Amino acid sequence: MEETYVDAVGADTATTTETTAKQNKRKLKVMVAIDESKNSFYALEWAVEHLKDVMSAEPETGQEGGLLTLVHVNPSGATASATGSVPELMKKAGVQSTNLFTPALELCRAKMVKTETMILEGDPKEMICQAVEQTHTDLLVVGSRGLGMIKRAFLGSVSDHCVQHAECPVLIVRLPRDTTTGK
Repeated sequence: MEETYVDAVGADTATTTETTAKQNKRKLKVMVAIDESKNSFYALEWAVEHLKDVMSAEPETGQEGGLLTLVHVNPSGATASATGSVPELMKKAGVQSTNLFTPALELCRAKMVKTETMILEGDPKEMICQAVEQTHTDLLVVGSRGLGMIKRAFLGSVSDHCVQHAECPVLIVRLPRDTTTGK
């Protein structure tokens, strides 16, 4: 089926086919940083729920969906400070990371969102920004830890660092307020 676009004067300005329109539709690449916190899992839930329409595949039209990348960073100091041999600690960190992805992948599958996972090692702030750059991510989603002003000043936050240094827009998702306590 061909569609003809006409300008205000009435002259034909462009003719395209549905095939061309499908080819030009850009797929969204979203990265969600996850760790063991409920904040990061809530950020994933929020992203999947609110972005599912632009991320999900459309089998009836043959349109592929976008790509959601789940990234987890094992801090390099975490393996060095724990007890045990380096290979044992690396294996343990890998198993923990894999277990972390299980509920996340189930959520994505249920919403028919194409997902890939990345397990990195190093400073989470730096590694997440590097992963965004290397994968040409369109949107980074992170959870908010809710650090107080003093802790944030001394420790910094991953989300603050990503807002300043990531090469794409960053969405920080906060946990909803508890209506019973107001916090």
